[in-house]
Amino acid sequence: MQTPRLFCALAVATGVVLALPVAPATAQTPLKMNISVSQNSHYGAAVDVFAREVEKRTNGRYKVQNFYSGALGAERESIEALQLGTLDLTMTSTGPVPNFVPEVAILDIPFLFKDYAQARATLDGPIGQDMLQKFPAKGLVALAWGENGFRHMTNSKRQIVTPEDLKGLKMRTMENPVHMQAYKAFGIIPTPMAFTEVFTALQQGTVDGQENPLSVISSAKLDQVQKYMTLTGHVYSPALILMSKAQWDKLSAPDKQAFLDAAKEAVKANRARIDDDEHKAVADLKAKGMIIVENIDKAKFQAALGPTFAEFGKKFGQENIDKIRNYK
Repeated sequence: MQTPRLFCALAVATGVVLALPVAPATAQTPLKMNISVSQNSHYGAAVDVFAREVEKRTNGRYKVQNFYSGALGAERESIEALQLGTLDLTMTSTGPVPNFVPEVAILDIPFLFKDYAQARATLDGPIGQDMLQKFPAKGLVALAWGENGFRHMTNSKRQIVTPEDLKGLKMRTMENPVHMQAYKAFGIIPTPMAFTEVFTALQQGTVDGQENPLSVISSAKLDQVQKYMTLTGHVYSPALILMSKAQWDKLSAPDKQAFLDAAKEAVKANRARIDDDEHKAVADLKAKGMIIVENIDKAKFQAALGPTFAEFGKKFGQENIDKIRNYK
C-alpha cells in the first residue's frame, strides 16, 4: 500500500511529465523588413509578396514582418541597420547605396538606359548580377534588383520645358553624388534629404521641387504639394532587396534558395505595379490638378550634360558606361 507522501510524490512527478509542452518541430523566426514608402506603393507590392513567399517556401519557419513609410528609419538608416544586424531586410532605391557599395553609382548616370526593357535586361543579366556580388563584403546581401522607375521632375514654381527652365530651382535630391553632380550642371540647387522628409519640405517651401518615378509621386500624394510635372525620364532608378549578412549566414542552403526565389517573385510584383502605374498615373495626376509637360526634347537635356558626361567617363570608365548603354 502506498503512503500518502509517496502517492503525492508520484502524482507530482506524473503531473510534471504530463504538463511538459510538446515542442514544435521547428520554431518560427521573425524577421523585420522596412521600406521608406507606403504599403500602397510599388515597394509595398513587392515586400508583401516577399513576406508571403518566404513563409510559404520555408513552411512557416520564417515570418517577415513589414514596416512601411519609414517606420524603422529612412533608406540610409535602414542599410546601416542591416550592417549592424539590428534590421533584417529592406527594399531601397539605389540613392544611398553608393555610400556603401561605390560600384553601384554608375547605374545612376542620367539617360543611361533607353527604356524599361533594356534596364531590366541589364540588371537581370551578367552586368547586374556581377554587381550584386559586391555587397557581402559590406555586411549586406543583395537578393535581387527591383525597380523604382524612370524619374521625372516636379516643382511648385513653373513648367519645365527646356534645360534653362531648371536654373535656380531648389530641388530635393536623393543622397546620391552622381545625381547631385548632374543636377548642378542643369543649374539646379540640389538639396539632398531622406524621402521621409520630402512631403513636409515641399509643403513648407523648404525646396521648390523634387524628382521621382510616377509610382512614388502618385503613392506619396505629391500632387498635393506640387503643381507642375515634366516627364523628363532623366534617370532610371533601380531598387534593391537587401538582407543583413549576419542574418543571411544563419540560413541553411535550402532556406537561402527560398529567400532568393521569394525575392524573384517580389520583383515580378514590383515591376508589374510600376507598369500599371505608368499607364494610369499621368491621367490620375492630371485629374488631381497637376499641370504635366509630357513631351520634351531630351536631346537638349542630354546636351546640357555634355561636360558632366565626360567627367563620368573619366570616373567610371567610358568603356563601362558604353557596355551598359549598349546592352541588349
